[in-house]
Amino acid sequence: MPSKLPLEGIKVADFSTQVVGPLTTKYLADCGAEVIKVESMYALDLIRVTIPFKDGIVHPDRSYGFPRLHTDKYGVSLDLKHPKGPEIAKRLAAWADVVIESFTPGVMKRRGLDYEEIKKVKPDIIMLSTSNQGQTGRYGTHPGWGFQTLALAGFTHFTGWADREPVGIPSAYTDYLAPQFAVIAILAAINYKRRTGKGQYIDLSQLEVGLLFLATALLDYSSNSIEQTRCGNLSSYAVPHNAYCCKGEDRWCAIAVTNKNEWKTFCQILGEPEWSKDDKFSTPLNRKRNEAELDRLVEGCTLNFTAEEVMVLMQSKGVAAGVVKSNKDMWTDPQLRHRDHWPLAPPHPVLGSLRCPLPPYKLSKTPAGIRMPGPCLGQHNEYIYSDVLGFSNEEFVKLLNEGVFK
Repeated sequence: MPSKLPLEGIKVADFSTQVVGPLTTKYLADCGAEVIKVESMYALDLIRVTIPFKDGIVHPDRSYGFPRLHTDKYGVSLDLKHPKGPEIAKRLAAWADVVIESFTPGVMKRRGLDYEEIKKVKPDIIMLSTSNQGQTGRYGTHPGWGFQTLALAGFTHFTGWADREPVGIPSAYTDYLAPQFAVIAILAAINYKRRTGKGQYIDLSQLEVGLLFLATALLDYSSNSIEQTRCGNLSSYAVPHNAYCCKGEDRWCAIAVTNKNEWKTFCQILGEPEWSKDDKFSTPLNRKRNEAELDRLVEGCTLNFTAEEVMVLMQSKGVAAGVVKSNKDMWTDPQLRHRDHWPLAPPHPVLGSLRCPLPPYKLSKTPAGIRMPGPCLGQHNEYIYSDVLGFSNEEFVKLLNEGVFK
């Protein structure tokens, strides 16, 4: 008989939207936790109305993005603004071990669903709130999006070239970093609860998560009063260090040379061109001083090969190199296919069969798997409210007719 998944028996009420909260609960669900996603047609999760859509038709159940973040979850609809909505939410919290929400700080309190209120119906509840800058402090109540958080955390300042404006990152980067820490915090709270019988509140700041990934820049200022800025693809310790154009349309390979042995090997791979023997490139300091010229000369060589050929040639001799991959490259990547990173999920009621990502780790005894597709809006209302929460048929129908489940 196969081993149980590691988080079987853990029950999660998920009131979060977009990426941070849903990706957190996806990791929990894929490892066996029973997760109920709560949403409303009056306040749709924005991922439901984000491209791409099946056949180009805009509809909450036709976005490909939503089910990829919600595999192995049940889905219910509940209007928290309805007078009866918060009381039903509390019944769901009473069932759960963990409650997760990602509203602007203050929203749950105004609806009577903050930690202090939920504790009254479930004293040992674990509750996690994720927001841009935490729940308290001068800016705690500021609403925001991932792109803003990137700027506040400093990423935008460092992204781009020294002689140009900041370009930012075309993704809500911290939205994909924060779930790793959210999961750790939840598991720590579960362990604490098992030892003490007590729950607790977790206040996750996405801004503070972002700062962890700029630690060296912060250390440089705190220790040396040096304010770093944009430097393109350049490095303070490696040269050459750039993405070099290769044969084909918009094909590139990133290369990093960090010491004299790698430089010698690098030159041998390129056929020891005459310029590699020039004094202006003889030491790391000289190469750094003449870096722009060096980059042009290197690219003159890489243009004769495909990006894959450059990567293999460099890696085979111990020089760090990697193809700059497109979304097509990632989808067909043989290593990811080997690890079954995108298994075929059970058919979605509207979208049919599609591939959804697994967590990026493999547990040897209890590997994660996708057991259910992401839910349609309100797909499991009757099952969750009647069978799980114990609503009578009369109560369920009455609330349904009153519009509570919209």
